This record gives sequence, structure tokens and C-alpha cells, in this order.
Amino acid sequence: MSRAFNFSAGPAMLPAEVLEQAREEMLDWHGSGMSVMEMSHRGKQFMSIAEQAEADLRELMKIPAEYKVLFLQGGASIQFAMVPLNLLGGKSNADYFNTGSWSKKAIAEAKKFCEVDLVASSEADKFTSVPLQSEWQLNPDAAYVHYTPNETIGGVEFPSIPDVGDVPLVADMSSTILSRPIDVSKFGVIYAGAQKNIGPAGLTVVIVREDLIGGAAPGTPAMLDYRTHAESGSMYNTPPTYSWYLAGLVFQWLKRNGGLEAAAERNKRKAEMLYAAIDQSVFYANPVDHSCRSWMNVPFTLANPGLDKTFLAEADAMQLVTLKGHRSVGGMRASIYNAMPEEGVKALIGFMLGFEKRYA
Repeated sequence: MSRAFNFSAGPAMLPAEVLEQAREEMLDWHGSGMSVMEMSHRGKQFMSIAEQAEADLRELMKIPAEYKVLFLQGGASIQFAMVPLNLLGGKSNADYFNTGSWSKKAIAEAKKFCEVDLVASSEADKFTSVPLQSEWQLNPDAAYVHYTPNETIGGVEFPSIPDVGDVPLVADMSSTILSRPIDVSKFGVIYAGAQKNIGPAGLTVVIVREDLIGGAAPGTPAMLDYRTHAESGSMYNTPPTYSWYLAGLVFQWLKRNGGLEAAAERNKRKAEMLYAAIDQSVFYANPVDHSCRSWMNVPFTLANPGLDKTFLAEADAMQLVTLKGHRSVGGMRASIYNAMPEEGVKALIGFMLGFEKRYA
């Protein structure tokens, strides 16, 4: 059976090598006589899996020693609440960039706990750009600054890490983590849902600077306190063990394939190929400003929206699946995370060119 090229924004493709290894280890992990999903999270077998996964992630991302790495549940969305609960530190204001749907959700949740000051917003241009630095209004007394480096729905990506001075910078990196090297030391907190570049849904990775742990607001539930998880090695309750294990396999796959430097080269190449095909056509269009186009999520529209259903049906027949754009923006969206091979992008481009010839 041939595998489809899955362009879903998440849950997304996993590397075939990783799935094959998981299949081989499904019933008996390393002679233990158990599947990983049957193991006690406190047993020596799973503890070794967890420790290796953290070590590999630290190596890949060059995470400094003064940062804790947490493997949690609740998706990135629960971090919308955990961030203000843990980082306000008695302050009443936090700064937020508003650059798309996920920024708006983070802002709405934060407003339950503090006053949100907008650094800048691109809502007026329908979230097709990142606000120019000259437009930013940063509060030097803010508890933290939050931004979404990549908006999966609109396909808008910050071209660089914002310079926010000494205020802790918080990033929802769900769709960009592990896609390229980053300087972790520039951040106070990085959080990411796993289901795009890390592994299957159910796991959330949080990288938090140690000095930001321990100041949770009074009354914060134990499960929403970073200190709870930091002190227990992410084992306060039963963690998503199988998702954690598969994430570890993905980290090893990345290491075998040149690390994040090589991943960045592949991802840039894939994105440039697809954008070039769109830009060279009068049949397809991408609405995002060229300076902030996403490497990971490429939305595009057809000149005749009446052909959308036909496009999707014919693409599906070619095993180019999950290309329908988010309902809030319409059109198409190709998510091309780490596990999407260049062959998949080339197959999509070939299909798009053929479709244009048939229907333009």
C-alpha cells in the first residue's frame, strides 16, 4: 500500500522511518515483553525513553542548562492560560502581538487573568502580514511579551525573533519548532503542541527558563503550575507516554538526518518551490506579504473558487490529501512540515500545473 502525501495542518505526517520503527517495537520494546503504551510511566523502561527524548531534544535545539523541558498534556491551548498564571508575577499587564487566529485565541484567554496590551496587530490587513517594528508599542513594565511565530491558518510567519528588551518573550511555536535552528536563550518560554513537527497529538512540549518557575498566581491548580511539572520531571500524573515515545523517535530521526540545520535547508527549499509555482501562475494566488510567508503552511486560492471542490477531489484521487483551507479563510492550504518529503511538494506542484492546464 502506498502512503498518501498528507498536507494536513495537524495531526500531520510522521516520518515513515519513525512509524516503521514504532511498528517493529509495538508488541515488544527492546526485549521488555511490553508495548511502550503498556509500560508504567515510572518504570525503568519508560524512564529511559523519557530521559533519552529530553536529552535528544536538548541537543537538537541547543537548550541551555538553565531551562527546564516539560512534556505535558492539554495541547498548546492550555498554555494560553498557563502562561499568564505562571508569568504575571503580581503584575497586571502583558503584551501580545495579534497576527492571526491563534494569537487571538491566546489573547482572549489571557484577558481572563490580566490586562492585555496589543504590541501591534495585522487584523486590519486580514492577517496577511507581520506589523513593522516601527509600529510596535512595547511596555517595558509588562510581565511578558507573547507572540505566535507562525500562524498556521493564515500562513504568516515572523521573519525574525522580536527584540523585546529585558521582558520575557513567550512563543507559541507549535508549527515551527524543530523546523530550523533557533536561539532558545532569547526566550522566557517556548511551548508547542506536538502534532505538527514533533509527533502525534496528545503531547505538548514546554521549554521554560528556570527563573520563571515558582511564581504562579495564588490559587493556581497544581496541574497548571510549571513548578509542579518541573519538580516531578513531568511525571506528576500519568503523562502521554506513547506520544512522548514517538516524539523521541522523531528527535532521533532528525539527528540522523543532519539536525535542524539540514531540516532548515530542506524546509526552505520546499517552501520556495511551492511559492514559485504559485507566483508564476495566474490561476493560483497566495495573499501573504512576501516578507513574512510561512515555510510551514502555504495557503493559496484558485482564480475560480467554483473549482475548489473539483481540485480537492482530483488531488485526493492522486493521494494528495487534506489540502482544504481553513473554513475561516477558504481556498487551499498545504502544510509542509519536516516529515513532508520534497517528493510530496513536487507531486503537488505537478498536479497543480496539470489542473491549471485542464481548467484555466
